[in-house]
Amino acid sequence: MHDLVDALAAAWQLVLSGDPALVGIVSLSLSISMTAVLLASLIGLPLGAALAVLRFPGRGTAVVAVNALMGLPPVVAGLFVYLLLSRSGPLGGLGLLFTPSAMIIAQVVLVTPIIAAITRQIVEDLWREFGELYILDGVGRGRTILSLLWLGRFALLTAVLAGIGRAAAEVGAILIVGGNIAGVTRTMTTAITLETSRGDLALALGLGMILLALILAINATAQLVRDTARRTAGI
Repeated sequence: MHDLVDALAAAWQLVLSGDPALVGIVSLSLSISMTAVLLASLIGLPLGAALAVLRFPGRGTAVVAVNALMGLPPVVAGLFVYLLLSRSGPLGGLGLLFTPSAMIIAQVVLVTPIIAAITRQIVEDLWREFGELYILDGVGRGRTILSLLWLGRFALLTAVLAGIGRAAAEVGAILIVGGNIAGVTRTMTTAITLETSRGDLALALGLGMILLALILAINATAQLVRDTARRTAGI
């Protein structure tokens, strides 16, 4: 118990003092995760909306696939990206393996299905409610998709926030493709794993506290967005 208290005190001191190693790890983590979520949103939002509005052969299979990929194990995603980027892989010539870019790609693979699946459900509900109006007005499907995305923007923020939560807490995929290289590809989650195995509990706990605070902030923001959306809908 005494060791735990000492470790917590040391971790808190690291956080308050702005330890350079801790700040560097947190900055890299946020940079990678936010870039991945931005790219995943650019793919997942229109993809989910298209699955909600468009009707085409194989749509049901596509919906099932997107929903299934929400539960894609991170290590499987990491292995897939590793094979693509390895020297013998089709993208090996790009030299991206064990770089932040490889970690971003892995997180995009993990986050895109989450954003797409949540977007499809939200936009599908809006399509059921307003679809006939768009059809009667002769609005093209492309404009309809953009309009429904804007109409559901508050609810869709929860999809993006869910993606941020997944990216920030992920460890398996980025460990495989990033290599956990100090100062280059070491993020909060991979650093926590490494420092715990080394016995450096102060740094591990400090990073853990920051990660927990980030996850709590994301969930609080998601709840605030949902409440705002409900109040807006009630006006």
